[in-house]
Amino acid sequence: MKNAVVVIPTYNEIENIEIILEKVFSLSLNLDILVVDDNSPDLTHAKVQELIDNKTYNSSLNLIIRQNKEGLGKAYIEGFKWCLAQEYTYIIEMDADLSHDPKYIPSFLENIKDNDLVIGSRYVKGGGVVNWSMFRKLISFGGSAYSRIILGISIKDVTGGFKCFKYEVLKSINLDNIMSAGYAFQIEMNYRTLLKGFKVKEVPIVFEDRVLGKSKMSKKIFIEALWNVLLLRIHKKDILNEK
Repeated sequence: MKNAVVVIPTYNEIENIEIILEKVFSLSLNLDILVVDDNSPDLTHAKVQELIDNKTYNSSLNLIIRQNKEGLGKAYIEGFKWCLAQEYTYIIEMDADLSHDPKYIPSFLENIKDNDLVIGSRYVKGGGVVNWSMFRKLISFGGSAYSRIILGISIKDVTGGFKCFKYEVLKSINLDNIMSAGYAFQIEMNYRTLLKGFKVKEVPIVFEDRVLGKSKMSKKIFIEALWNVLLLRIHKKDILNEK
């Protein structure tokens, strides 16, 4: 099996993509990267393809171009399936907007040895956020609290999208049955991981709001997340019994 891969979904991240790629590869951890681009109008995928063609990162940089923008979850699922086919031992997911600092990846890879899922958490000791409005803080903290209550789980940062899975976790989850495409995708993946009996650990990160580009968060995405959490709880028995 291969060591570790970082999956980065993108949509209109032309301003950030070269920066985040350089930051990850500069860690010198023998990491591969898979960019999953939803056919960005700003041609983010073209810039990644240029770096691949120029062999800027040898064979460590990979690209999937999807035909349509269908949400974060759909992009990650396609990326995860590719990672499983390539048999990576560890699969890391992170945003392209520089809100997730690659400096935490070594901690993820150290902690994943004794765990099955490591979550970069804003809400454990040592974690936090930078440059967030009070409204954004309320949405994030409230979303996590709501999910914990409805689903009966103890993860503090249940909506966080900077994390590391072991191959066995993603292999055990029926990715075709994932219900959430947007904000709730992270919640659903955490919930399914716990229902499978895997060990989850949160490690502190400081989340910095994006500087370049536009946020993908919207009222519609947030409302969808609230509804999907209820659906997950309603379908708990089905999830436990699925193969």
